[in-house]
Amino acid sequence: MKPLIDLLRQNPILWMLIFVPVVLVAETIAPASHTLLFVLAVLAIVPLAALLSHATESVAQKTGDAIGGLLNATLGNLTELIIAITALHAGQYMLVKASIAGAVVTNSLFMLGASFLLGGLRYHVQEYNRAGGRLYSGLLLMGTIALLSPSAVAELDLAQGDAMAGKLSLGLAVLLIVAYGLGLLFSLKTHKELFASENHGEEGEAPWPIRLALGVLAVVTVLVALVSEIFVESVQQAATAFGMSPAFVGFIIVALVGAAAEMAVAFSAARKNRLDMSVSIALGSASQIALFVSPVLVLLSYVVGPKPMDLQFWPGAVTMVMISAVVASFVTNSGRSAWFIGVLLLCIYIIFAMTLYMIPPGSHGGA
Repeated sequence: MKPLIDLLRQNPILWMLIFVPVVLVAETIAPASHTLLFVLAVLAIVPLAALLSHATESVAQKTGDAIGGLLNATLGNLTELIIAITALHAGQYMLVKASIAGAVVTNSLFMLGASFLLGGLRYHVQEYNRAGGRLYSGLLLMGTIALLSPSAVAELDLAQGDAMAGKLSLGLAVLLIVAYGLGLLFSLKTHKELFASENHGEEGEAPWPIRLALGVLAVVTVLVALVSEIFVESVQQAATAFGMSPAFVGFIIVALVGAAAEMAVAFSAARKNRLDMSVSIALGSASQIALFVSPVLVLLSYVVGPKPMDLQFWPGAVTMVMISAVVASFVTNSGRSAWFIGVLLLCIYIIFAMTLYMIPPGSHGGA
């Protein structure tokens, strides 16, 4: 417990943890103050992300960067899954689909690009195991194709088009989960030697004991999930006041806040020349969203949603996800990076954000 107390004393950002109980109390006392809750939720997520970053790095030093990155991606996506389940229960399928597509694009373009940029500003050229990048980008590309298929069926304008899209989505959900499980078996067991991290990063601070790190990871993940739930409930009202569309809210805002914890770890690892971990978090999280989170939401919609959800996205979302998957596959093929590659990825992400921001608030696309 002493390492945790010492970190709280030394890191001023963690002093903002006071906003965690504040936002929880404010949500109980003034649930209608959406703007206030939105600000408090953002202020609470920042220190939680920093704490999650340190705990995950401690685990990664014990397990290796590949497994550490997978663990961080899983914990980060658990938050996004809870956010999506909340919207799913409310029947806000447009927000759910936008957050799924936005999470894939945000992780594969913004998180990966910012990691390349931040690491490249400190190191002339950075290297990482390209086998991991190839695996994750391949999984991501397959998941994107699966998201494209129901939309292609719907475009045929058949009499039973919606019913066919629903059945196809259910079958694809099962297939994607199986494929993701086999990918884990391949990378963590049968061929794990191919995904060993490049040993050239800085050691950084002394890691926490593994039990403390895992305990902090569990507690912080729950708190992030609680605060993120408050955030997504308040951000919708705030978005209406600012004239934002549901597509922009889910695709950009919810995706960025939901990935805050993962970004903190990925950026810190890149600055320490541990780019294997950054790539593992960014692309591992994106592929996990496409192959695990989205099909799980389809299955859960039969239980918690007002009606079953399909994987039929509006054409613009499918296009952006496909472009992100292809670009990520292209830039990670060499196993080397420099700061300008990060700039290119960020520019593509900004193009998408600007396009979505121009969508009128009343537009609901292919919800």
